[in-house]
Amino acid sequence: MEGFISKIPIDYFSRKPRALFLVDGLGAALTTFSLYFVLRPYFDYFGMPTNILKYISIIGLIFCSYSMSCFFLLKDNWSPFLRIIGIVNLLYCILTMTLLYAYFPSLTRLGLTYFIVEILIIVLLIYIEFGVANRLRTEQSNF
Repeated sequence: MEGFISKIPIDYFSRKPRALFLVDGLGAALTTFSLYFVLRPYFDYFGMPTNILKYISIIGLIFCSYSMSCFFLLKDNWSPFLRIIGIVNLLYCILTMTLLYAYFPSLTRLGLTYFIVEILIIVLLIYIEFGVANRLRTEQSNF
């Protein structure tokens, strides 16, 4: 059953890879908005320093720009671009986990919960991005 459930989004986005860039871009926009306009002004409730929140919100904005550019500009050859966003999303998760470790003493439960949920969502997205990229590359090599 596990394989079946994880296969559904990969099947869907393999047919519509452009939509995966839209999902990624909107997610990055939501992350940027949350970090800069919610967590930063209310950092006392989350515990992450404001300068760190500003910098990682800029990273989110860059990821949003990349994904939305792919959504609007790419016509085919999706696989390498999905791999790129999958890799940088993975690096973002590693950075976030490093920041959680570094600032753990000052993080609140709410802050810890926010970042852990964000990491879990991004890891799911990474899994889908790599799955779709592999599927598209396999289909392309079969032609």
